[in-house]
Amino acid sequence: MSVAFVKEPNEDQVEALPERDLGTDPNFVTARGLAGLDAAIASSERALGEARAANDKIAVAMINRDLRYWRARRSTAQLTVPAADGPVVQFGHLVEIEREGGKRQSYRIVGIDEADPNEGLISYLSPLARQLVGKEVGDTLRAGPGEAEIVSISIHDES
Repeated sequence: MSVAFVKEPNEDQVEALPERDLGTDPNFVTARGLAGLDAAIASSERALGEARAANDKIAVAMINRDLRYWRARRSTAQLTVPAADGPVVQFGHLVEIEREGGKRQSYRIVGIDEADPNEGLISYLSPLARQLVGKEVGDTLRAGPGEAEIVSISIHDES
């Protein structure tokens, strides 16, 4: 039988991994988000060196894919700093809302890669962020099943 029909991989073959989706939306980032991209690249480069030293071809392929993603995200990153004197919610602002029943929550509008809703960091593409942008203190918006009012807007200190 011809070797062309054998499905057994040899030791140098690694299955091609699909690329990570870069999306088509602008890659707005905060200063913290930009630093996070740089950290992800540095961490991936260290891991790549370790995987190569261990001759772990599968890990090398996975890390190379992630490195391509982080480098592409870094090359398209658009550092965006909110205006200090604006009364309306913008990318990068920390916004405090008060929900029905008096519960207060704070959200910071950030870039896609920096988003972590459990930490109050929401992507500018999220439904809540889209509702907040352009609003002022005292404005109301739909938040989950109820309404919420914006009680403060500030520039978050990233240091």
